[in-house]
Amino acid sequence: MKIEDFSKYEMARVLGARALQIAMNAPLLIKITKEDLESLRYDPIKIAEVEFRSGILPISVKKPFPEKREGELKKPQEQKISDENIEAKESEEEEEIVKEGEIMALATPDDEIEEVAGGEEAGEEE
Repeated sequence: MKIEDFSKYEMARVLGARALQIAMNAPLLIKITKEDLESLRYDPIKIAEVEFRSGILPISVKKPFPEKREGELKKPQEQKISDENIEAKESEEEEEIVKEGEIMALATPDDEIEEVAGGEEAGEEE
């Protein structure tokens, strides 16, 4: 597998696992000179990264893929509603509203003035 095939999370997991092995004195899988090790400062993560980029790590990543389903998708059948049916349903709903609903009168400015005046009088009594 190429390096580009791994996600950043998979790469981090592989590097972390190999760095832990190196930190616990596992043998290195690639020949690195002493100068290169000093330039890497003996850092197990950097050594694991060098091994990873060389492509010799025996660590593999299994990626689950979704199961393939065979068969055709069925289109939902469209229900054709005629204009007459729509109008009939609307009229039924309007009749129900008229039967169950209460009729509200329009508010006039005089009604509002009376309510405000009544509220002020109630506040003065206290």
